[in-house]
Amino acid sequence: MAGKDIKSVKKPIISLCGSWLIILFISCQSVPSVPNPFTEDINHLPLDKGALVYLFINVPEARPLLELLPIEELKTTQVRQMIDRTNIAMVAFFPEESNRRFQITSRGNYPKSGADMMLSLNKDWKKQRYAINNSYWHSGKDKLSIAMTTRQAYIAAWTNDTPADPFAAAPGIEIPDGFNDFRKGTGAFLSCWVENPGPVFSQALEKAGVPIRFPVQQLFVNVNSAADKKYEATIRLQFENAIHARGVSAILSLAGAFSSDDPIAKLFLSNPPVLNGRNLDIKTAALSESDILQILKIVRGFSRINADSYTKLILICENPR
Repeated sequence: MAGKDIKSVKKPIISLCGSWLIILFISCQSVPSVPNPFTEDINHLPLDKGALVYLFINVPEARPLLELLPIEELKTTQVRQMIDRTNIAMVAFFPEESNRRFQITSRGNYPKSGADMMLSLNKDWKKQRYAINNSYWHSGKDKLSIAMTTRQAYIAAWTNDTPADPFAAAPGIEIPDGFNDFRKGTGAFLSCWVENPGPVFSQALEKAGVPIRFPVQQLFVNVNSAADKKYEATIRLQFENAIHARGVSAILSLAGAFSSDDPIAKLFLSNPPVLNGRNLDIKTAALSESDILQILKIVRGFSRINADSYTKLILICENPR
């Protein structure tokens, strides 16, 4: 009799476990996959179009710079633990008129079950349906949307409280021609490209006393570690043809003879540019951590991150009890 009771108990338990595994499998398969741009050949990033700048970040190697960001909440124990869980992050920062602030897709090791439990108990967060077998969490108060698996995380921040999913519209943003070749094999822990780089570059040079509009089509940046706990960046300016590149090279070489107090202008004038077909490559002088942050200010988006909202999200994910 006892044996029969045990068997009768085992059946619903096995059935329940089987159902749970099926649900977990479907949940993990229903969100877009996050590639590793540092090891995989990819043509698109799982980020939306329309951003100012797109970044690849090898988080463990970039950790010293993340510590320096002027956001006090990044120094809390909870945020540090979340950063420890992340290996690769892809980030897009959007212009103010887009009603968006930033979008992040990342790969790591995340406490999905604990995060889902705490979000369900928090009245500020509501679960939203997205397509078939897919959902995300949204907080109108914090203007954030998030979806998470044990290996992938998707976060989007907005300027309004209307629910919107954090996933990129397929196939995502196309990586500019030449960017993969530029970043691969360099050992860079941070790579980025700037959309519509002409105004950014022209404004930087205007501050250096060169008020000329430059026909720059692409602006790429790699950041590498250097000796004595310093860094170096390689900047590539891409033009329509070699004639434009040669002309700008001459102007930059001339402008480099004059000093400038503007930190961004210094990056473009620190060393003579190297002509490479229709590209100009500029290797900066050794950079301190604060110098690297000046590069990131090209984004003009770090100051728009709602640090308080991001910290609330991290606290929820890291304290599931």
